[in-house]
Amino acid sequence: MSKTLPAPVPRLTVVTLGVSDMRASIAFYEELGFARRLKATGEAVAFFDTGGPVLALFPWDQLAADATVPEKPRPSTFRGVTLAWNCSSREEVDAVLAFALEKGASPLKAAHETDYGGYSGYFADPDGHAWEVVVAPGIEVGEDRRVHLAE
Repeated sequence: MSKTLPAPVPRLTVVTLGVSDMRASIAFYEELGFARRLKATGEAVAFFDTGGPVLALFPWDQLAADATVPEKPRPSTFRGVTLAWNCSSREEVDAVLAFALEKGASPLKAAHETDYGGYSGYFADPDGHAWEVVVAPGIEVGEDRRVHLAE
């Protein structure tokens, strides 16, 4: 008889972005204020403390090879994934968007009222990864920098 193994505890621990220019991307995310950790990895891979899951940067072609997916054609359009920077107020959304653009991000969508009662806008990092900057009902950011969801 085979024993059923207990289900593993689900967790999201790292989001890895494939990037074209490690040096430029590392500088961009440091300029946004994310604290780089494990700097001994140099430009081979970069890890950033986000207050929750780790943000990692890895060369695009090597990430594709590691995941055994084709490197090309490289998507130049929406990839079906966004990252989010949740805020505590509309003013914070506006400030984060302005800050990101000042640090080299590209604007995607100006901040606006959402149909669910929130306020949101989008920017893209140097490789086109889309970030939503948002304040939304039922989603709060605590002093611990973690997202807390209403029941």
